[in-house]
Amino acid sequence: MSLRTLITPFVSAHLLSRERLLRQRERAESRRVAKGLPHVLLYFHQVDDPYSHLAAQALEALAQRYELRIEPHLVGPPAEAAAPDRARLVAYSRVDAQRLALLHGLSFTDPQCQPPAPAVTATSLALLDAIADGSFTRTASRLSAALWAPAVAAAPALPEPPADQLRRLHLALDQGQRLRARLGHYLGATFYYGGEWYWGLDRLYHLEKRLQALGAGRGEGGQPQKGTHAGLSPAAFAQPFLFPPEDHDFPAQPLAGAPNIDFFFSLRSPYSAIVAPRVFELARRTGARVHLRYVLPMVMRGLAVPKDKRFYIALDAAREAHERGVAFGRLNDPVGRPTERGLSLMPWAEREGKGEAYVLAFMQGVWAQGVDAGSDAGLRRIVEQAGLSWAQARAVLQEDGSAVGGWRSVAEANRQELLSLGLWGVPSFRVGDVAVWGQDRLGMVHAAVCAQSQFSQGAKP
Repeated sequence: MSLRTLITPFVSAHLLSRERLLRQRERAESRRVAKGLPHVLLYFHQVDDPYSHLAAQALEALAQRYELRIEPHLVGPPAEAAAPDRARLVAYSRVDAQRLALLHGLSFTDPQCQPPAPAVTATSLALLDAIADGSFTRTASRLSAALWAPAVAAAPALPEPPADQLRRLHLALDQGQRLRARLGHYLGATFYYGGEWYWGLDRLYHLEKRLQALGAGRGEGGQPQKGTHAGLSPAAFAQPFLFPPEDHDFPAQPLAGAPNIDFFFSLRSPYSAIVAPRVFELARRTGARVHLRYVLPMVMRGLAVPKDKRFYIALDAAREAHERGVAFGRLNDPVGRPTERGLSLMPWAEREGKGEAYVLAFMQGVWAQGVDAGSDAGLRRIVEQAGLSWAQARAVLQEDGSAVGGWRSVAEANRQELLSLGLWGVPSFRVGDVAVWGQDRLGMVHAAVCAQSQFSQGAKP
């Protein structure tokens, strides 16, 4: 066992602990108060990003609810290393944004294409003017809506702006991207407050919880103010958060004809780790069956993950795990040999009827207990925790996973199927013809299970 393997669980348990996060928040608040500063929220807007379009619709509501000074910045798309399958990322973001808009009562309809570059440039310049005159929070949603209108794609090309305006835009984008990188992120639709990042609508409830704890609400006693806003329904203001997290306590309601849930995951994915127990619980509550679709991690397929992306994902996964009561943080990165050994036992575990137990034992072992799955002692602990025989597991480990029908070919077939769905990352899920990506999309998975079950029942004679 290497020194790194011995130390990593202790270091990660400290870095990802809830206590450390809360201390960081306390220090940030103490510095703010000592300097007499207001609550400042930095917002990074990518003009041609559907998630940024949704985030722009939340800005005025946030300003109404909380004593915030919102400072917007324009940024470009993530670098190639942070978006290795850009075409699928862009196409899926429109599909997902439309679903989120429907869920939260916002405005976005997938136009089936990105807005043309001249229109993006013109909108960017208008947004720069809005930043300069202080109207961005009020006008960004309207300007973004005009950009995403279906007619824009078919409109005549706009003339190129003057050179000085283009230089102004390029300078602003460069400054925004440098600031975003210095603070430690890589995406648009991101919010930064007091040393902590929040991506898109999905993480704003963490920010709202924090602001409420600080007494920053505009309502009486620091509570969020209720009211109405043109971009959100009145009901949004009547609940604790503008965009509450998905309901992960699904009702126990076995459904006749419940469909399969294809669960695409990686043993090295922290988001896969924190969603695994929840998707199995969802299946138990609905009567659905989880079909395990494991894939190799991106880094083991030659796709490097930038440091800022790795760090944000780990911190965000820890924050989300805490919210959902899932153990996480004392990790031992299973990249390489640990993942290969872990996957090599998957087909056998499934044949033994222990696929779910094995996945849960592996995920909990390497992501919450610091188990080294690359060692015999560590992997034995995982195997026996799943109720399997270590003696049999050792024999399976000697088999050639590269043979036809072996785990490597299964993992690659799963990856190809994932790509055929327009997805590339994990965890992802498919129910019937609905495919979603992300550990925070189980609500959509549940809705698809219910809808598919009803369809099956309706189709019976």
